[in-house]
Amino acid sequence: MKQNNQSQENLSARLDKWLWAARFYKTRAIAKQMIDGGKVFYDGQRTKSSKAVNIGDRIRIRQGFEEKEVLVVAIAERRKDATFARTLYEETDSSIEAREKNALARKQGILLSPASDTKPDKKQRRKLREFKERI
Repeated sequence: MKQNNQSQENLSARLDKWLWAARFYKTRAIAKQMIDGGKVFYDGQRTKSSKAVNIGDRIRIRQGFEEKEVLVVAIAERRKDATFARTLYEETDSSIEAREKNALARKQGILLSPASDTKPDKKQRRKLREFKERI
């Protein structure tokens, strides 16, 4: 009987536990907050942290500027090292492509408008304010 129960447990896991075990978030509490906050989508929809994750499911995760879409390859409820965590999911090709495009766009945006080394003085601030008010 125990083997049967263990095999059934390995077929699914809670979403917050799986995200924590796959090392997307540092703690289960943070994973739960992100799920409740709408940063994690399970098969294209918002969900609860107690949702059972199964092999083959699609999960979309927003972390900062990046948005990843991963396919669940394996199930784990315990957190192990990073090499093991990487075997739990597979990122989709479209997700990798989109992240690279966004990273390049952010990099180009920073290069096109570099930050000034000094703050504007009083006279320059007045000119900036006048210019902005004219528009």
